Amino acid sequence: MRRHFLLTLLAAWIAILSFLLPAGAQSSKLDAALGRLAADSFAETAAAIDEIAASGVSHAAVLLDALEQRRLGLDPSDKSVYFRDAGGKLYDAATGLPATKVPVDLSMVRLNNRVRSAVQAALGGLDLLSPDTGKRRSAASAVLKSRDATVLPVLEIALKQEKDVGIRSIMEVARASIQLAAPNLGEAERLAAIDVLRQQGTQQALTALRSLPKDVSLEVSMAADRAVKSLEQSLALWGVIQNLWYGLSLGSVLLLAAIGLAITFGVMGVINMAHGEMVMIGAYTTFVVQEAIRTSAPGLFGWSLAIALPLAFLVAGGIGVAIERGVIRFLYGRPLETLLATWGVSLVLQQAVRTAFGPTNREVGSPAFMTGAFEIGGLVITWNRLFIVLFAAAVFIALLLALKHTRLGLHMRAVTQNRRMAGSMGIPTGRVDALTFGLGSGIAGLAGVALSQIDNVSPNLGQSYIIDSFLVVVFGGVGNLWGTLVGALTLGIANKLLEPWAGAVLGKILLLIFIIVFIQKRPRGLFALKGRAVEA
Repeated sequence: MRRHFLLTLLAAWIAILSFLLPAGAQSSKLDAALGRLAADSFAETAAAIDEIAASGVSHAAVLLDALEQRRLGLDPSDKSVYFRDAGGKLYDAATGLPATKVPVDLSMVRLNNRVRSAVQAALGGLDLLSPDTGKRRSAASAVLKSRDATVLPVLEIALKQEKDVGIRSIMEVARASIQLAAPNLGEAERLAAIDVLRQQGTQQALTALRSLPKDVSLEVSMAADRAVKSLEQSLALWGVIQNLWYGLSLGSVLLLAAIGLAITFGVMGVINMAHGEMVMIGAYTTFVVQEAIRTSAPGLFGWSLAIALPLAFLVAGGIGVAIERGVIRFLYGRPLETLLATWGVSLVLQQAVRTAFGPTNREVGSPAFMTGAFEIGGLVITWNRLFIVLFAAAVFIALLLALKHTRLGLHMRAVTQNRRMAGSMGIPTGRVDALTFGLGSGIAGLAGVALSQIDNVSPNLGQSYIIDSFLVVVFGGVGNLWGTLVGALTLGIANKLLEPWAGAVLGKILLLIFIIVFIQKRPRGLFALKGRAVEA
């Protein structure tokens, strides 16, 4: 075991130095390594793997990957080594170039668990020095997970040349974790490793500190205990901040889903059970747009959401106007019949979508600028959630401006406060109702575009948010946009703060009980509308 460890360690150092070797020396080392494969011995194959990694040739990683995937073989006639790529094309292993002759038969190099482990370790070491950022990050994470001491020399070199702050942080934690777990490590080195892990402040660092070997001095043990307590406090604080961010993100989603409902409920007094289906229609509009772009203009995929937004607004808004003109206008003043009718409309829309698109989830992709995440301390923020928060804020501000500075907004506010007086002043209340319902449905369509980036696009998408939307509207105050904003953010943050200790289901039950009690005290919500008709 110790002999294999020393051989692997030596091979890792050779791998680093081989980058400085001239091309002829690299080729000679590779030829010697390929010659070992002809012995058909697991021990010789394992030694060949170390030598291939140490050869410094540009296609070393390709050779090792081919070996792991059983695409590396020997020509029985002259023991030449060849490999195939994923498409089946044959290459000469010595040069990495397409093969000039095609062997009659190839004898694939045999593998066992030891050989596979050697291949994976060698590939991990090579990827730490890869120019590809993604490969370096994956390799650093793999080393952190395995804590393989054999890659420590390569890790030291990779740390010296790493420029990416995130990857460097992972590498430093991996190095300290390996050092901390290494036997016969000096006390000073262990204390330094503990200090590095404490400063990193990550969950991986906490895990490494908790796995401290038993045979350590009292000073090292006490230093590790202090570092663990410090990290636990820091991670607990960052956990609360992370939940606040999740709550803000959820609140933004609820705001998008509820703001249209608040308008129609406030102006028309209609309990629209089909509002969730407007959200679903917006999501499916996004799916149709992306499918059209994939088949006709793939280069425009990055603009798919920008194209889907106005289309989703128009499609959902048009369907909303049709529902108001065809069903709801005959049921004003009859809230129970309106509720049942819109519930029936929601079932019809769900079945229509199932018939057109099928009952299974549909894939909606994210543009490149909305993928990935970034970190602020211990806070992880995904780009798609950040854009949804900003989008919700933009929609809210745009709607406020429209209500205050447009003729339709003036008419909507007048009808909300006193419908009969507004009608007597010449405002066409019927037309205002239709446009209001269309506006609320269109905003729900915009919510569907946003939700398609973080949720499954299915016929049941809207049902997941309709109840929460009603809770937001009732809690904030019917027809009041500021109340809807405060209600959405309050319920979103409270939901995420309750989940860690109460669970998702019990947390929602507690919020529902709170809202029931709150409505008993303030039936009109946080921000009640002012007006003679409203107050009557």
